[in-house]
Amino acid sequence: MASLDSAALVLNATYEPLCVVPSRRAVVLLLTAKAVSVAEGDGVLHSARAAVTVPSVVRLMKFVRVPYRATVPLTRKAVFARDGGRCVYCAAAATSLDHVIPKSRGGSHTWDNVVSACGRCNHIKADRGISELGWRLGRQPVAPTGAAWRVVGSRRVDPRWRPWLDLPYDESLEEPA
Repeated sequence: MASLDSAALVLNATYEPLCVVPSRRAVVLLLTAKAVSVAEGDGVLHSARAAVTVPSVVRLMKFVRVPYRATVPLTRKAVFARDGGRCVYCAAAATSLDHVIPKSRGGSHTWDNVVSACGRCNHIKADRGISELGWRLGRQPVAPTGAAWRVVGSRRVDPRWRPWLDLPYDESLEEPA
């Protein structure tokens, strides 16, 4: 018996990540010949005449034009993914978000001002600027681009999806075992 509460990554005909759907929807795409299985998931669904392996990744048979989306939504999970799950100040495991220019000093809640930080650095920095502390950013924060970021914003990333997603490795994005 397969678990239908899992999810599947849907790829366009060109192997570009489109979205994540419930496993039940992925199986329907297979049965209606709208998609092919690219990577197997967990379990098999049985009917009177057939058995279908639940997919973890499917590819659509026809190309689907996706409307251009100008910006990637700013979420905690996406910031951690962009920064590799590490504090931008000391490279320890990130546990919180920090505004490089504090909001109390006019900083905005935008991709170029929000970074991942460990609790210690976030506490030490408080509402001060990094120049006041003599700190430097390892790299300037920027808004991520690419289709894979639509998937990251929606849920945890199944390790079997990694070959089709161009993301830095961060174990906090992985599905629990």
